[in-house]
Formats: sequence, structure tokens, C-alpha cells
Amino acid sequence: MDASAIGQFLPLILIFAIMYFLLIRPQQKKMKEHQKMVGALRRGDQVVTQGGLIGKVAKVKDDKEIEVELAEGVKVRVVKQTIAQVLSKTEPAES
Repeated sequence: MDASAIGQFLPLILIFAIMYFLLIRPQQKKMKEHQKMVGALRRGDQVVTQGGLIGKVAKVKDDKEIEVELAEGVKVRVVKQTIAQVLSKTEPAES
């Protein structure tokens, strides 16, 4: 390979590097933070779903589902991944 061939590929390599650092890497970081937030959900946490519903976690059913109480006596099952934000966390019980 000579210098002219490398010179032709240099702009493509630079474009890929810029795309990686401006788009791909921040998106991966955001996904990891969301996974961590969803994994740390506990009973009593106040959450916002992607649909805009605000409620309190009544029960963590399994790895994929939680039960959210929207109003007194009104509970809905929600897929964990659809939790957009945790408004307030409950403190862990001291043992």
C-alpha cells in the first residue's frame, strides 16, 4: 500500500471516528445508565413511565415487570424498560 491509498481512506476513517465519539459512544453510555436505573428500582420509588404516567412502585415482579400504583387502589403492570425517570428513591431498610 502506498501513501496515496492511505490518503484516500483517511477522510473515511476520520468521519467514522467523529461519528463514534459524537453519536455512538454517548448513546451507549446513556443506555448503560438507563439499565442501571431500571435495575435499582425498589418498592416505594416514585417513577415516570414513557407514557407520562407518574406512580409509585408497589411491587417488583421479576426482571422485566413491575407493578406501579397510580392512585390509591389503582395498580398497573409496567415493563421495566418503559420507566423513563425515577423522581424519588426510597432509602434501603437498615438491617
